[in-house]
Amino acid sequence: MLFHPMDILIFIAFGISIWAQFRVKGTFNRWAQVPISSGMTGYDAARRMLDSNGLHDVPIEPVPGALSDHYDPVHRVVRLSEPVYYERSISAVAVACHEVGHAIQHKVHYPMLVARHRIFPLVNITSGIAPLLLLAGFFFHMSGLLLLGILFFSAAVTFQLITLPVEFNASNRAREVMVSEGYITNEEEGGVAKVLNAAALTYVAAALISLLELLKYIMIFNSRREE
Repeated sequence: MLFHPMDILIFIAFGISIWAQFRVKGTFNRWAQVPISSGMTGYDAARRMLDSNGLHDVPIEPVPGALSDHYDPVHRVVRLSEPVYYERSISAVAVACHEVGHAIQHKVHYPMLVARHRIFPLVNITSGIAPLLLLAGFFFHMSGLLLLGILFFSAAVTFQLITLPVEFNASNRAREVMVSEGYITNEEEGGVAKVLNAAALTYVAAALISLLELLKYIMIFNSRREE
């Protein structure tokens, strides 16, 4: 693929993404060393938050690995990494409650989460085909294939952009509950915010990279049409 000036911005965004990954790990590890005053484990906080929102039937499962926490909307299960599930730290409670925030979004049919669920099957297909179409379009100088590749790739970019408000909303829900229901003190809220903001930054960086790549392909497509 030919070098394009937009590559410089993509490289910068990629660098930000790498930095964000290190930051989220460092921030999590730092606040994982700070015991939470309530004495709750990540599991305790998640179970309490689920139950207080009427989600008694949503189980919580420990999973191996670090930062492997997620909410499974298909099986309606909150899965917490073992350090989050068992530990009594600010990081553990912050991450656990964030994942419960997604379960609450699912319950109330949060519009952006609904949109992400609906677009996921399409993205699952187009994200694998888009690179092949783009390469074929560049290699064979076929603008039709290039345009189709751009359209397919734009679906993946849309998915990542939709993910941003979903993640921020889940964090906001978690922080409100943690403070209002006494999971954390006002002094501990700062640590919680740092953990959740560091995690959110990884999604922002990923979306930025994809958006810049899409703009690059569009600019190349337009330049080839003018030739």
